[in-house]
Amino acid sequence: MSVRRLAPPELQPKEFAFDRVNMIWAKEQLDKYPAGRQRSAVIPLLWRAQEQAGGWLPEAAIRYVADFLGIAHIRALEVATFYTMFNLTPVGKVHVQLCGTTPCRLRGADDLEKICRKRIGEHQMEVTEDGQFSWVEVECLGACVNAPMVQVGSDYYEDLDADSFNKLLDDFAAGKTPKPGPQIDRQLSEPVGGATTLTDPALYAKQSAAAKKPKSEAKGKKPAAKEKSK
Repeated sequence: MSVRRLAPPELQPKEFAFDRVNMIWAKEQLDKYPAGRQRSAVIPLLWRAQEQAGGWLPEAAIRYVADFLGIAHIRALEVATFYTMFNLTPVGKVHVQLCGTTPCRLRGADDLEKICRKRIGEHQMEVTEDGQFSWVEVECLGACVNAPMVQVGSDYYEDLDADSFNKLLDDFAAGKTPKPGPQIDRQLSEPVGGATTLTDPALYAKQSAAAKKPKSEAKGKKPAAKEKSK
């Protein structure tokens, strides 16, 4: 694992504080933990601080969260520098996380990386001059069946190739919000080209008819005869 360091001082804001909405949210998080265990909320609080700061985690935010939880600054710093979900340097408004593990590499992630280096920057975590784009290679994002893929913000863009990835970047550059998910004619992670098994409509007709029958008939039993009144 590479060494993760904070951004240089000239990029660091002098101070940080939760806004009103995030302060209410943060206090609600503390109520989820037993008394004396509130420090366990360090990860969600750092994550919310990163969102408020524009996608990266300044040193002032790390110190602020530590003070908020009543822990030593080094404890929050240890968490922020360990987990790669926290960006320690500024990122673009569109921060492309490129999955670079084996399934994506086998399915074309190399082509996507070449596009990142050509259109965004030769080096990872470099922000374009207009502040719009940055990119980084990350470990498996858990969408192997839809490889290759990237994550932008909280959304996955899957089943990419060079053409569709270029179009994706074009849309972001134009201020559009591309539809997340597979970028081919595919429903989620279903087989490409549609279903290949259990395609006979008669199968579902039988199930539908069985579901409409009374329970006694479905089990092959005759309804019990009503007792005649004397």
